[in-house]
Amino acid sequence: MSFMFASDLHGSLYYGEKVFECYEKEQPEKLILLGDLLYHGARNDFPEGYSTKGLTALLNEHKNDIIAVRGNCDSEVDQMVLEFPIMADYIMMYADGRPFIITHGHVFDETRMIPHTPGTVLVHGHTHLKITEKIDDFYYINPGSAALPKDDEEHSYMMYDAGVFTIKNFDGKVLKTITLE
Repeated sequence: MSFMFASDLHGSLYYGEKVFECYEKEQPEKLILLGDLLYHGARNDFPEGYSTKGLTALLNEHKNDIIAVRGNCDSEVDQMVLEFPIMADYIMMYADGRPFIITHGHVFDETRMIPHTPGTVLVHGHTHLKITEKIDDFYYINPGSAALPKDDEEHSYMMYDAGVFTIKNFDGKVLKTITLE
């Protein structure tokens, strides 16, 4: 079972296209978007290639490949133009027999964890920081931001395959990895 994760596109058609170039190359089962899709947010500058209409069209072209959750910059207006659901605060899913909590990170995060079983994987964006760590009895994974990274200049996405998370830049360089025990 393989998945690709991307977060915090913030209206960038340029980085949306980069995400889908990598999606085509990586060939995962689904693309999981961790919120903050169309709006850049009041605290952020416009990202490169800011085009909410262009990004909307690109995302809608791939609507059958996408699973998404709501970010703090996503709204009902965004849902009106997107042809796949984005309004869930979190999604519970299972991969390789392990529970995953998929969220943006502004409601639930590593400090406000929902009830879970040991070994659960929490995947969220929001902070724009690349993180792969085990905290107490769960894993906390964050792919960083596709459009507006905060920790360095590396725009990123993440792959999950057979118990391994790998964060990469858009040139395919591995930035971080973690193997689930």
